[in-house]
Amino acid sequence: MMSYADGWAALHLEMPDRVPHTEYSLEMHFGLIERLLGIRLKPGDPPERKRAAGVQLAETLNYDFMWNVLVHSQIFGDKLTDMGHAVYQEGGTDYNDKIFALYDDPEDALKFDPFELYGPRDRKTLVAAFDEHYDNACKTYGDAVNMTGIYVTIMSGFIAIMGWDTLLTACGKNPAGFGEAANRYAAWMQQYYDALAECKSPVVMVHDDIVWTSGAFIHPDWYRRYVFPNYKKYFKPLREAGKLIMFTSDGDYTEFIDDIADCGVDGFVMEPLTDMAYIAEKYGKTHSFIGNADTRALLTGDRDQIYNEVKRCMDIGKKYPGFFMNVGNHIPPNTPTDAVMYYLELCEQMGRR
Repeated sequence: MMSYADGWAALHLEMPDRVPHTEYSLEMHFGLIERLLGIRLKPGDPPERKRAAGVQLAETLNYDFMWNVLVHSQIFGDKLTDMGHAVYQEGGTDYNDKIFALYDDPEDALKFDPFELYGPRDRKTLVAAFDEHYDNACKTYGDAVNMTGIYVTIMSGFIAIMGWDTLLTACGKNPAGFGEAANRYAAWMQQYYDALAECKSPVVMVHDDIVWTSGAFIHPDWYRRYVFPNYKKYFKPLREAGKLIMFTSDGDYTEFIDDIADCGVDGFVMEPLTDMAYIAEKYGKTHSFIGNADTRALLTGDRDQIYNEVKRCMDIGKKYPGFFMNVGNHIPPNTPTDAVMYYLELCEQMGRR
């Protein structure tokens, strides 16, 4: 069974007897599901069958924390950009070559007004949606820490609405004007954060891809002027409501760790590029953190490389009460099943305190 008690203790900085554990995307790894559960899945199987197997896998692997958000790019309807999608899932079922842009002209993007484009939101409707999402998660994953949350916080919202080309060109042409567009978006998104504060979920996930693999893709001063002040506005009602705020960004957000902590988060979720040792050393006694094994060790490495990667993470995090073991950049379906099995064995062995 999954362990709500261990996950909850770690989030509250109470040292459990084992290092809590979670993973992402393993429900898409049909080879592992067949090996562990004896269930043979095919890409064309009904979604319900795949979901049921994924739930059984999470229970078998004793996940303590279920990363989950409700508010994604679906809230923009058809008023967004589609950049397509490469193959990730078994059978390439997620491939998409239909590409279109909401804004062809970066000057038009600078005029972006979400209240005009998307309209206002009803608070009670949003709260009810968050509550339903959280309740469904709890029913599905009964003995793990569940949550709801928001994916398109600021930068991830702009990536979905404008796409990379328009986003970077508009900001490059007029950083201040793009900053004002960010402020307008944040004012609109505040509706969702106010509702999130009223919902029943005690843990909330804040996702925002503010960086890429090499770090900030806009000058750091811009983030400190237009992103983090809006985070503080978002998080104020969450903190007043007593929520535990978890923050996730892909890429390397090492240069912004202190800024994010100052905004009022309770925990960090990261990919391997972000310096987990820095988080542990400075915030390990006051914050939880999740990560940050590199999936490449499993994908192409031998057993020694996998061992050393798990050991690296455990050496950093195990001494701190809020550490969760995790492959930070997902375990894709083309990862050798034997490698995944060995990684999971190591997590269990090294995770005992």
